[in-house]
Amino acid sequence: MEVTIQVPEDIAHQIQEKWGQDIPRHVLESVALECFRMRILGESQLRRLLGFETRFEVHAFLKQHEVPFYTLEDLEHDRKALDRLGL
Repeated sequence: MEVTIQVPEDIAHQIQEKWGQDIPRHVLESVALECFRMRILGESQLRRLLGFETRFEVHAFLKQHEVPFYTLEDLEHDRKALDRLGL
């Protein structure tokens, strides 16, 4: 899917001053991060969307943006799964 957005020229210049010329990449990363935070996307989907080769690149990306890749909610889910399995 291709998505196009219209940004007023003055705002685009402001954004370019902060982000440089690759605004589309920054927008993609922002959407990807939000989707990961909301559990819409998982780690492997995030890797594919952003074109990373390894999960370690995903972890570094998440760390750079201060987004935990394993949360307390994940831990609780894993603990319940282990309990159901009797482990």
